Amino acid sequence: MTTINWVILAIFMLMGSVAQADSQAQLHKTLDGFHQAAMQADTDRYFATMADNVVFLGTDGSERWQGQAFRDFVQSHFAAGRGWAYTAVTRNIVIADDGQTAWFDESLHNERLGLCRGSGVLVKSGEDWKIAQYNLSVPVPNAMVHDVVADIAAMEEGGVATSDVTVDPAAPESAAAGSAPPALAADAVTGEPAADVKQTADHCNRKRFKTNRKAGC
Repeated sequence: MTTINWVILAIFMLMGSVAQADSQAQLHKTLDGFHQAAMQADTDRYFATMADNVVFLGTDGSERWQGQAFRDFVQSHFAAGRGWAYTAVTRNIVIADDGQTAWFDESLHNERLGLCRGSGVLVKSGEDWKIAQYNLSVPVPNAMVHDVVADIAAMEEGGVATSDVTVDPAAPESAAAGSAPPALAADAVTGEPAADVKQTADHCNRKRFKTNRKAGC
């Protein structure tokens, strides 16, 4: 390979590196804006970070919102000036070879839930990056996994399902009608305590779950 070819190759590699760094910066900006807008209950800015058909997965297995359903749920909170605060502690981003898709995972801190994890997919939209999917979860330490699994099984066997957990319909934390799953939807996404959360029937008398220390049983 001639000197000229080496120079050309070096230029292309440098350009690729610069483009990669620029994309990384834009991706971080989108995710940071997503969290900052949620903290400030800024509806327009929050929605501007998302793809039209965005999918949001909450910490409860029943919590899957898509597109307008998620926007309706968010609007019901933000309209009352209630946002939620998740602060990114660490973040990893990988950009696909085509430069049009990226996936990420991040550690988050929430005052009520502690250390959480966010992960998902972003897609290139013009010059911007939009969140196509966001998955919020609470990591369970390996030392506790078996207890958690056993508690879930005991809860299900006892007849306490998501649909059995009720939120006072008059409380502002209640999910918007037709836009979110029942039960603790607001609680799981916002990390804020829902008002008058009540567990059904004789749940507390039937079983005291080891990992449910805050159930009030």
